[in-house]
Amino acid sequence: MQNTAIQVKDIQKSYKKLNVLKGVNFSVERGSIFALLGSNGAGKTTLIKILTTLLKQDSGTAIVNGFDVASQPAHVRQSLSLTGQFAAVDEILTGRENLIMIARLRHVKQPRQVADELLTRFGLTDAANRRASTYSGGMRRRLDLAMSLVGTPPILFLDEPSTGLDPEARLEVWKVVKELANGGITVFLTTQYLDEAEQLADHIAILHEGTIIASGTLTELKKRFPPAQMEYVEKQLTLEEIFLAIIGKKEAQ
Repeated sequence: MQNTAIQVKDIQKSYKKLNVLKGVNFSVERGSIFALLGSNGAGKTTLIKILTTLLKQDSGTAIVNGFDVASQPAHVRQSLSLTGQFAAVDEILTGRENLIMIARLRHVKQPRQVADELLTRFGLTDAANRRASTYSGGMRRRLDLAMSLVGTPPILFLDEPSTGLDPEARLEVWKVVKELANGGITVFLTTQYLDEAEQLADHIAILHEGTIIASGTLTELKKRFPPAQMEYVEKQLTLEEIFLAIIGKKEAQ
């Protein structure tokens, strides 16, 4: 368990008569990038909310950084940062002011120094004194990620981090995410872009109709297809092809 950042066992959640999560199980290694894939309505957002203490599960257990999300929510919140689909920056403030504000809210010592270090780390020093409203989409997302790292949380939840970004900005975000994981931060990623998971993830799980129906590395997921099926594919199977095939098989049962 020491090398496990997140452990989920039989998590279930219902809204009235709708069973959203029907017994979810997986674990995430420390310092890895874990990608959770799933169609709209699969339960990804509900699961994220449970793991970040924004919602209580009906049953099952979830341990984040060694703390139980149900009985130790304050400790869990101190262990993580959550970045949503859209950059949560104050457009009236400058990049530096955004970072200083978050540092003060988190009671970080020397907030100005922390802000300057993060501006340098994310390549925003030249734009530090400009209002965030003047930033490009990629710059806003980098600032958003920098704000998430104030106080150096060991676990970072990214909910569709490149939604709405152009291809160049997406590549910027991918580079930053890889650097964060290389620095020892555990990244839990949800994405609607399967190539994003293919590029970034050490481990991939597919959530479908409330349960994990496939889990493993990209190589392991590819091995689920017999050689006879792959003879007709001139190139290597993409994650998108694997995802659609697995979902299709499940729905056909």
